[in-house]
Amino acid sequence: MFRVRSLLTIALLAAQGVSLFAADLIEPPQGASIVLLGGGQGERLLRYPAFEVELQRRFAGRDLVIRNLCDDGDTPGYRDHSGRNSPFAYPGAEKFYPLSKAKDFWGSGHAGSGFSQSPDQWLTGLKADVVLAWFGYAESFKGPAGLPAFKEELAGWIEHAAKQKYNGKSAPQVVLLSPLALEERSAPQGPQGAQAVNANLALYAQAIKEVAAQRQVRFVDLFAFSQELYRAAPAPYTRDGMTLNEAGQQLLAAKLASAVFAAGSPRGDASAVAAAVADKNWYWEKLHKVPNGVHVFGRRNKPFGPDNFPAELVKLDELVLIRDRAVWAAAKGEKFDVAVADAKTRVLPPVKTNYSSSNTKNGTTTYLPGADAVKTLAVPEGYKVELFASEEQFPDLANPVKLSFDNRGRLWVATMPSYPQWRPGDAKPDDKILILEDTNKDGKADKMTVFADDLHNPTGFDFYDGGVIVAQAPDLMYLKDTDGDGKADVRKRILHGLDSADTHHTSNSFVTDGGGSIYFQEGTFHHTQVESPHGPVRRCANGGVFRYE
Repeated sequence: MFRVRSLLTIALLAAQGVSLFAADLIEPPQGASIVLLGGGQGERLLRYPAFEVELQRRFAGRDLVIRNLCDDGDTPGYRDHSGRNSPFAYPGAEKFYPLSKAKDFWGSGHAGSGFSQSPDQWLTGLKADVVLAWFGYAESFKGPAGLPAFKEELAGWIEHAAKQKYNGKSAPQVVLLSPLALEERSAPQGPQGAQAVNANLALYAQAIKEVAAQRQVRFVDLFAFSQELYRAAPAPYTRDGMTLNEAGQQLLAAKLASAVFAAGSPRGDASAVAAAVADKNWYWEKLHKVPNGVHVFGRRNKPFGPDNFPAELVKLDELVLIRDRAVWAAAKGEKFDVAVADAKTRVLPPVKTNYSSSNTKNGTTTYLPGADAVKTLAVPEGYKVELFASEEQFPDLANPVKLSFDNRGRLWVATMPSYPQWRPGDAKPDDKILILEDTNKDGKADKMTVFADDLHNPTGFDFYDGGVIVAQAPDLMYLKDTDGDGKADVRKRILHGLDSADTHHTSNSFVTDGGGSIYFQEGTFHHTQVESPHGPVRRCANGGVFRYE
């Protein structure tokens, strides 16, 4: 059983915005499994590991298993996934999101197709002891009219969770977290304005508190906490009003850990633990949100999937568990050789090809040198084709997916040697954005600069504000060179939630209009859901065109 703290501690928690009943601080036992559920505010903890670092250092030696199942747009009852036959988290949730109302706000979406795990299957596989549920931000944009349904949906999920024994022994300990406030001084002023957004967020935070009281589960008021944080801060704590920066995440981590879990004596070097957690989360995300998942568990799992993909998922799980051990070692100030452990994981079966050479249908495997290939091209009268750059001269040009000239005549190319998907156990993907330049003005590139590397599936980009905006699903990134060496030294994650279900349908075909807005599209099989300071974008299922301002 989890141990509890003193009555004095409970009284202090009540004063800090934690519900009085069930306010006992959680003392996780050896091997406890802690899982985060919810929307984009919880998902961002994958990129800012401060909360996990705090818990692992505080409880060094207890080997905590911490997993993040959050995703943009997830609600208590609706958690869309292109590779799952149902988007609903529990029986009865379909009443809140009828799929037939395709044009209603969040009343749309294809049910998905495939055998990706349901939310309950994930929680069971993780043997969840504690569930931190972080809902309410995206839902709040439905305003006061949406409150009754939201409270009913949240209560329905709590009732469902109370009947489960994910760890095989008892119901999970549920902690409800309110959404963070919107920081007005750094928020773009949308149609509603930051004050109006916060007015709705306050209503939904109160609704979560009321449901927590009715269902007798823990509640942490992060809305009030964040408002106080923003008021006292000498500088903004968010990038866009809703996304905490690193300093904000550090303060959130301290608040969340102290409001939910017992105190401890932190051990281990924080930077070493953070590096280990970041590495673990990278592998975890590849398991939880498999890039090109449509070939793993979706529509295309037959005939291509069964021979090798189940084995790849098992190997990914092994790699994640190894990195848990690295986190635990770092928290105790010990060393752990990840490479040695990785070498002992399963050997994957060879990938069988479905390709057969055919001059009429599939083409041949004969590739002409660049100069010879140019001669085979037919162009309209008055046009000609000249070879500007070739992978014979620049090997990094392999697998180009997007090309665009800038206003200095330089050719920018996004390459994806990891396409169509990364194979677990291989080195991490190193896709790139290259800049090719003709310095002697002879019409051919003679200089190549790697603008950005360590990317994964950069399926599209366009120039913006001295840099480029790049799709790297599930993220939209902003990359910029600020010191003039031609290499990106600024990397900002500006949006999240782009589906990566099929790598050759993922966000692509970027173009900027005269007003500076960027248009891009995605193809079928995708279920994209994006949260923003202006609210959630209406769920998009099976293809769409987006405008980002």
